[in-house]
Amino acid sequence: MSMAASSLSISYRVPPSYLDVKLRVLIADDEQLSRERLKRFLGTEPGIDIVAECSNGSEAVAAIRQEAPDLAFLDVRMPELDAFGVLQALKDARLPAIILVTAHDQFALRAFEIDAVDYLLKPFDRDRLQAAIRRACGRLRLDSGKAQEPSTQRSSTNLKPGSKPLERITVKSSGRISIIKTTEIDWVSAADNYVELHVGSKLHLLRTTVTALANRLPQNHFSRISRSALVNLDKIKEIQSKSHGDYFVVLHNGVSLAGTRNYRQGLDELLGLRGVR
Repeated sequence: MSMAASSLSISYRVPPSYLDVKLRVLIADDEQLSRERLKRFLGTEPGIDIVAECSNGSEAVAAIRQEAPDLAFLDVRMPELDAFGVLQALKDARLPAIILVTAHDQFALRAFEIDAVDYLLKPFDRDRLQAAIRRACGRLRLDSGKAQEPSTQRSSTNLKPGSKPLERITVKSSGRISIIKTTEIDWVSAADNYVELHVGSKLHLLRTTVTALANRLPQNHFSRISRSALVNLDKIKEIQSKSHGDYFVVLHNGVSLAGTRNYRQGLDELLGLRGVR
């Protein structure tokens, strides 16, 4: 039986050098067809080495301990132990980055609670998988404290306070400067002392907090949907209400973000939805 997500304390295992070694990946899913499909997708990605394939939660626990993968794709519902049970069994171990995979969207909030890198809803396509891998690479790179991947850039300075809303954000990395229009940002998520700027297929790391950035972004273009996430209102496709006032914000690119009830009123007011529910 899996334990409550709030009882988990996760520390991620980080490979010694992301640019010098392959990304060692574990797959755990009780459905063989799902495993084969994921293996086929991963087989087309450079730098991926599948080190273990598991059909239940107990096998996943043993394989993670033995193989020490960098990244694990865990199906939420598996025999013996579900994904949350696997994490509970490994609560004292250094875990790989976790991407949850499931055909059921009701587990998305728990995925965020355990700080999973991403949440793939079956059936997902190759583009969605690639976005999840990029997030995992960004998370592991951030945790390692080493230089960023070419597709992941980090700001060397904090945002400076000011009264005028930001129209552009400057991101510096390895002698290169990228200028990002705030209107191009899809969503923003917290990552320890940084935030992740999700811009199309790219991920940029900025040394600031979600609260500080929220105060600088145009108030009529961005809304906070949880303590750890901001979303560009123009990128929203639909809102799916869940129980107890929680909800999902679905973007035009297919990404589904978990929102909490404490931030729903502000979102509804900005979208002109107050009183619609």
